[in-house]
Amino acid sequence: MNKLTKTLEAIDILHQNDPQQIMIEGKNIGKELLYAQQMSTWLVKLQPKPNEIQQISVRSQHLCRWQLARNQYEMNRSGYLTWRKEQGIRHAEKAVQVMNVNGYSQLECDTVYNIVSKKRVKGDANTQIMEDCACLVFLEFQFAKFIENHSIEKNIRIVQKTWLKMSEQAHQFALQLPFSAAELSIIEQALA
Repeated sequence: MNKLTKTLEAIDILHQNDPQQIMIEGKNIGKELLYAQQMSTWLVKLQPKPNEIQQISVRSQHLCRWQLARNQYEMNRSGYLTWRKEQGIRHAEKAVQVMNVNGYSQLECDTVYNIVSKKRVKGDANTQIMEDCACLVFLEFQFAKFIENHSIEKNIRIVQKTWLKMSEQAHQFALQLPFSAAELSIIEQALA
């Protein structure tokens, strides 16, 4: 087994430890493992032959996310942004720990750390592709439920913010998703 396979398997084991389990095809799967798989699926659509750094970074996006609860921070925008930034750092640290065990170089580890902690989203192609994957996973798998729980105004703002984070390639993929009429209405208003 090569080091990439070992690394991705170790990351998936950590994801599977998520206390939030989802039943899929008769098996319990960690919520974050499902998310990681969805991220990796989008990576291959965006980059048919992703390199090892991209594969590890995308797979590590929410690595052990449950270990730092959102309610440990103020329940306002400032608290959310602080929590999100600290999550990115923790995800990156966990990914690097797994990479170190499996023989990756310091440069490779540093590169993944910078991508996963989102040091430069628009300035780095690898970080941008991870951000594109996250936005596309949101739009494909989470958006429908999100719009049920928020006002039209907030939904429009979220789509606008999401759209700004995405590359043109990701925009093209997003526009091909099979949105419901309600989702499509929000998207059309957001992009008008």
